[in-house]
Amino acid sequence: MLRPCLFLLALAAPAHADVWSFNTPSGNIECIVGEDTGGSDIECTIFQRGAVMAQYPACPASRGLTVSMGDTGGVTVACAPAGSRATGAQDVANYGVEGNFGGFTCLSATSGLQCRNGSGHGFHLSRTSQSIF
Repeated sequence: MLRPCLFLLALAAPAHADVWSFNTPSGNIECIVGEDTGGSDIECTIFQRGAVMAQYPACPASRGLTVSMGDTGGVTVACAPAGSRATGAQDVANYGVEGNFGGFTCLSATSGLQCRNGSGHGFHLSRTSQSIF
């Protein structure tokens, strides 16, 4: 579970970069969050997925997919390295938990993980579908 103190730390970030990670309860999505006085960013990888993402057909469904974004601007998408697996994140974002990290918000739900930044850009990741907006 993402502990409440994690969110309090995010609100009172020190001058140096804070970096932490979390998984969804299924363990199929792992995210790394970085936050410092200059802004925040997030990179999430979904390891197993059932279909090719329509917006990024260059990555076959047999490969994982990594998405990343900052406080503002668009989302970057790339194929995860072949055979990549979760590395054991620091926390689990239980379903129904919403977290605010600097300039973006993420919601973990049974339907997947959705994150949105201050520009309104973001992504949705689940085993059955993935999209960027």
